[in-house]
Amino acid sequence: MKAAQMARQFAVEGRLVTVEAHGTGNVNDTYLAIFRTTFSEQRFILQRIKKAVFPEPENILHNMRLVTDHAHQKLEAEAEVADRIWQLPKIIPNKDGRDFGIDDAGDYWRAITHIAGATAHEQVQGPEHAREAGTVLGQFHRLISDIPADSLRTALAGFHVTPGYLAKLDNALPTQTAKDRLTSSNARQALQFVEKRREFCHVLQNALNAGHLRLRPTHGDPKVGNIMMDNASGKGTCIVDLDTVQAGLIHYDIGDALRSACNPAGEDAKDLNQVVFDLDLFENLIGGYLSQAASFLDDHDRAHLYDCIRLIALELGLRFFADYLAGDTYFRVRYDTHNLHRARVQFKLVESIEARERAIRKVLETV
Repeated sequence: MKAAQMARQFAVEGRLVTVEAHGTGNVNDTYLAIFRTTFSEQRFILQRIKKAVFPEPENILHNMRLVTDHAHQKLEAEAEVADRIWQLPKIIPNKDGRDFGIDDAGDYWRAITHIAGATAHEQVQGPEHAREAGTVLGQFHRLISDIPADSLRTALAGFHVTPGYLAKLDNALPTQTAKDRLTSSNARQALQFVEKRREFCHVLQNALNAGHLRLRPTHGDPKVGNIMMDNASGKGTCIVDLDTVQAGLIHYDIGDALRSACNPAGEDAKDLNQVVFDLDLFENLIGGYLSQAASFLDDHDRAHLYDCIRLIALELGLRFFADYLAGDTYFRVRYDTHNLHRARVQFKLVESIEARERAIRKVLETV
């Protein structure tokens, strides 16, 4: 098994016991590796970074090393006054000293420490969980907010730039695959949904171009399933899956956290009528976030918070829909129309957000 071969390349004491598939990611292959000595056991996360998705994997590891080293120093300095033990994964070097290994197919593998005694939930467990998820993201943003954005390399070009995904959709439309798939009424309705919101896709990029927003270090994928909750205290302890850390707009992070947490029905909801943007979860998550992040958000940042909440659900729906029309080349799918269904779920969430705009803005004015 290739994963077992790669696990043995990293600087971990003991003998390999097992390598097991771990997590539910849509892109990279992730494993939990277990090593034992005669007196101890060490578990770590082993991940294959697919070059087909991330063409410059060394950039991912550069960013992760930069961000985690910076954050760990701050966490240690603040540990005595913190209200909990904050954590963040640490890179385990290869036996040759590099932060990665390369297999015979040219794919890069990395090993990181396993956050033990903590659990990530794919769906939010309630208002307190939502508040803790927001607190963790706000803490992460605060810790890395003073890293110069230009010191980070591009992990994934065009990631979380909504107009770029709109362009991918437009590029897919003339293809025969797209024409064949647009014969269904659900696909045609999805396309109409996008067309009605085409101009809105540019709202954050326009604000960036106007100088109202600025590039900062971002996580890139802060969905609730990437936020670990301490099993003993119930408090948030860390955020994981740092593959997409790079310079970007933190609004995409904020919107993505809210998108994933405030739709209890989930990304694969079977019944679209169950897809609703939960205002109670929203108020708790954004309250937790601002408890940590308020110090570095200015008036322009706050002015675009509603926009990011609406936009990120639209963006993910665009991504799923564009991939469906292109023949399912990016996201893993379990059946032929899986990406189309995922897109429809996100578009239903957009509608729910739009219907609650007044209530959302009211919360944003008071937290």
